[in-house]
Amino acid sequence: MSKVGQLRNLTELLGSFATLGVFSGIVKYVAEYKTDQEKLLKLFSTTFVFSVLAIVTTSLVLFFFASNLSDLLFDSTDFEYLIKLFAVLVPAISLNRIFTGVINGLSEYKKLAKIDLISYIFSSLLTVVLLLKYNIDGALISIAITPVIQLAVLLYVFFSVLKEYIKFKELKFKIPFAKGLLAFSLMSFFSTVLLHYVEIDIRTMLIKRISESDAGVWTSMTFISKNYMVFAGSIFTLYVVPKFASIYTAVDFRKEVMTIYKTLLPLFGIGMIVVFFSRNIIISLIYPGFDEMAPLFKWQLMGDFIRLAALVLAHQFMAKKMVRNFIFSEVLSLGLFYGLAYYLSGIYGIEGVVMAHFFRYIVYFFVVLFLLIRYFRKQPSSIQE
Repeated sequence: MSKVGQLRNLTELLGSFATLGVFSGIVKYVAEYKTDQEKLLKLFSTTFVFSVLAIVTTSLVLFFFASNLSDLLFDSTDFEYLIKLFAVLVPAISLNRIFTGVINGLSEYKKLAKIDLISYIFSSLLTVVLLLKYNIDGALISIAITPVIQLAVLLYVFFSVLKEYIKFKELKFKIPFAKGLLAFSLMSFFSTVLLHYVEIDIRTMLIKRISESDAGVWTSMTFISKNYMVFAGSIFTLYVVPKFASIYTAVDFRKEVMTIYKTLLPLFGIGMIVVFFSRNIIISLIYPGFDEMAPLFKWQLMGDFIRLAALVLAHQFMAKKMVRNFIFSEVLSLGLFYGLAYYLSGIYGIEGVVMAHFFRYIVYFFVVLFLLIRYFRKQPSSIQE
């Protein structure tokens, strides 16, 4: 589980590196300009240039530094072949990320659900087959190949719609939208890249300070968390960012936030309570023998609930390109998590890491709230009302 965690973090990092972190920018601008072909052409021409440069650079780094990266992630050079496989698959990772951004920007909920469902079925089957045949190597290879499966399914389901918005033959090697997208690249670095680096480093710290087994237990807890948080992530990307992008007054923003809080937070709260009281059943079904995970649930679930409430507010930073506020809040959040995880794990073991997760989001929520109040107070009175 520890090795799988390291590889999944690497996959997420590559998803950002291979597109220069423009995913959220694509979502925002497609939502705003879906009826303006001229601006869409500029957007996707810039995206095309960014992606080509990112793909070439990322692939070369992965291929020529495969041994070093394998040692960094797995404390062994035995998985050098896996890093080189990723080097070959970077274009698929990049295209999948870009096209998914278009789907999110268009708010094509049903098509995205269909793509995800089919992709997960094929990925799961592949994982089982390779795991039975090649053990842990097979499981790791299946994770590497998953983006290719997702891209193939996406193109099969969505290609006709993609052609309407991305005029592939008219794309130019120019970057007229560079300034707008680079802001999102910067935000992506401080959210996605730093987040996954911190998780990799904390997992490595647990392996060296406690044991690889404990690192695997914490990784398994984060996997459960990410599986139920993916619902919230989908809603934020498909609905919240496009909606906030079209809101310009403080009154409308407050109304929309309260609507989300009244409808979504109670549902997630009930779901998390069910998860907490079913934790032993969940462990026995998904991770048999990982009994050390049970005490982690309360901290992880409380932290995730506060995180949801904070992220609803924080998506205004992306919707309005509030780069400095976004970077400050992300760096503070990650810095708190990093520091508290190191400190508390020395006292409470792996439980200290999930405690750090909880405490970090309490601070994060109030910081984001303060930044947004300050932002709207600085706006002209016509915007505040």
